[in-house]
Amino acid sequence: MLTAATSLYKSAFKGLSKNTWYLSVVMLVNRSGTMVIPFMTIYCTEKLNFTLPQAGVVMSLFGAGAIVGAFIGGKITDKFGFYRQQLVSLFLGGTMFILTGFLHSFLSLCIGTFILSVCNESFRPANAAAIAYYSEEENRTRSYSLNRLAINLGWAVGGTLGGFLAAINYQLLFWVDGCTNIIAAILLFNILPYAGTKASVVKEKPINSHHAYKDKTYIAFIIITFFFAACFFQLFTMQPVFYKSEWHFNEAFIGFLMALNGLVITFVEMVLIYSIEGKKAHTFFIRIGFFICAISFAVLNIMHASMITAVLAITLMTFGEMFSMPFMSSYCIERSALHNRGQYTALYAMAWSLAQIVGPLSGSFIAADYSFNTLWWIVCTICILASVSIFMLEKMTRQKKEAAIV
Repeated sequence: MLTAATSLYKSAFKGLSKNTWYLSVVMLVNRSGTMVIPFMTIYCTEKLNFTLPQAGVVMSLFGAGAIVGAFIGGKITDKFGFYRQQLVSLFLGGTMFILTGFLHSFLSLCIGTFILSVCNESFRPANAAAIAYYSEEENRTRSYSLNRLAINLGWAVGGTLGGFLAAINYQLLFWVDGCTNIIAAILLFNILPYAGTKASVVKEKPINSHHAYKDKTYIAFIIITFFFAACFFQLFTMQPVFYKSEWHFNEAFIGFLMALNGLVITFVEMVLIYSIEGKKAHTFFIRIGFFICAISFAVLNIMHASMITAVLAITLMTFGEMFSMPFMSSYCIERSALHNRGQYTALYAMAWSLAQIVGPLSGSFIAADYSFNTLWWIVCTICILASVSIFMLEKMTRQKKEAAIV
């Protein structure tokens, strides 16, 4: 049995292109330096003596910059190609991380954070387009899963190292974050083959070759994505507060819960995707994932407060994430063509960036004005509605295909 499991695990990583692995290595290096943003609120309040609302404004500007960056990054990707955009974004983002460490006034840090976010987050659409280009259609979802694995490992390394560096000097966070961005740019330039604005081979047949903003089915998908993402971000914002203030867990156990999410993804997701990829439509797995996330939120209200309940909730949420997110990325690419892929990936990134602002903000107001129980029931309901909406979208798409054949 152990031999079979080992064989399955090895098979899950086979068949991916060399360039897909290179992209994931670049992402791992880049995300291993991610330490400024997780500690930015503490940096603002403890080191720069900003008020908590001022720190909140700084973080909101990072979210706003992410939206603008995704839009600009998508436009540039379509015009100049994903290769150049990744290089420029990594280099400019790295430079801005270092420069932002020297900004100490509220106004200058607000401006610097916004510009930093625009530069840094414009990387996402180009990177998503690159993964699609360097992968094959039959293993595209696994290629995105490998990229997510690199991101999660990088976050784990960056968060751990960032805590040690912050204890020494917060300025080190900006330098390490900036330098890893620049190193990732140099690495990408040296190991990945150049791909111009137009590729010589288009490896997939696009469903829609027009503007993403005119693709009504995709716009509906983006709206659903936004609502689901707003719920999902409660995992990293409101749930830790809930565990501390309501269930009285200590910081060590809360940290373990957050780490458990990344560990399960690291060891399970690739095998899971390998086992199910291609067996059903992308939307089937997306709606299953949304529903599992809904159950995760419901568990917090239905079961008694305990460590077992918390572990169950985070495990369910992680499986919901693994079922949905890789296939959401594949769905995004599936509807695009080479010439408009930046538009599609930009809209997807913008939905997540906007949700990163709206989700935690609305969640905090609901929890404060009503209760955490109310919050969990609301996000549970939204996830169920999102799952149903994906099912309806899947049904409408199938009907359109059948009508077109007739």
